[in-house]
Amino acid sequence: MSDLSFDGYAPTWCPGCGDWGIRVGIKSALEQLGFDPSTLFISFDIGCSGNMNDFINGYAMHGLHGRSIPTAVGMKCAHHDMNTIVIGGDGGIYGEGGNHFLHACRGNHDITVIVHDNMVYGLTTGQVAPTAKKGFKSKSTPQGIIEVPVNPLALAITQGASFVAQGFAGDARSLIEIIKAAVTHKGFSLVNILQPCVTFNKINTYQYYLKNTYKLPEDYKSGDKKEAIAKSMEVHEEKYPLGILYREEKPVYHENIPQLEAPLVTRARFTDFEPFTSSFV
Repeated sequence: MSDLSFDGYAPTWCPGCGDWGIRVGIKSALEQLGFDPSTLFISFDIGCSGNMNDFINGYAMHGLHGRSIPTAVGMKCAHHDMNTIVIGGDGGIYGEGGNHFLHACRGNHDITVIVHDNMVYGLTTGQVAPTAKKGFKSKSTPQGIIEVPVNPLALAITQGASFVAQGFAGDARSLIEIIKAAVTHKGFSLVNILQPCVTFNKINTYQYYLKNTYKLPEDYKSGDKKEAIAKSMEVHEEKYPLGILYREEKPVYHENIPQLEAPLVTRARFTDFEPFTSSFV
């Protein structure tokens, strides 16, 4: 994996944005895993996170807002050996794309979803996002949001994801190890990253997370689903566990579909359409 800073260009993120730390985490993880760019496909969602699209040396594309997950699922169904990653924000993944997220967990599709969770829509200047706490004020909710926040960790665990982890953009070293574990896991992997938005979120700052996060202990058993759910619910106490909350080994989606036993890219091309079209001509 080559350097991401091509010819002096860099993503247009605000100075101090948590996206910079996430960029370091992803780039370093892929480099340390030794991935060849030709074996990597990344589906980017729309938003600040998507500005990384031009700075990773691999196959990459933007999905429509909220549609980055099905794009990745399509790639994995067609090409099982392609390392397939989704990078998006809390709005695109848990908001517009919430339905896709839920069903990708259920199917245990063999993809890794990395979410920049800053609780706002940063690129469109700070509207409230699905993970924002009840009462959070923004230009779209000046009196405070009335809904309760989405709990992505609990949702992923209960809906069938086989790898669920949480990192912090301010701790790149730990984030690298989490991402490496997620990418090499066979099955649906979620890495929710707590990412301060220094411009539009003055509550969930670096100082806030340094105070309210903690690393899971070394003897934590990530195979215990009940314990993982209990840890995911600590968000209501403003406690944020960092590390791998849940991990299990089970068949992935394409392994359960006989028609997908062989990747689509390896099959001979079908060119004789005449029997199917003759009745319409």
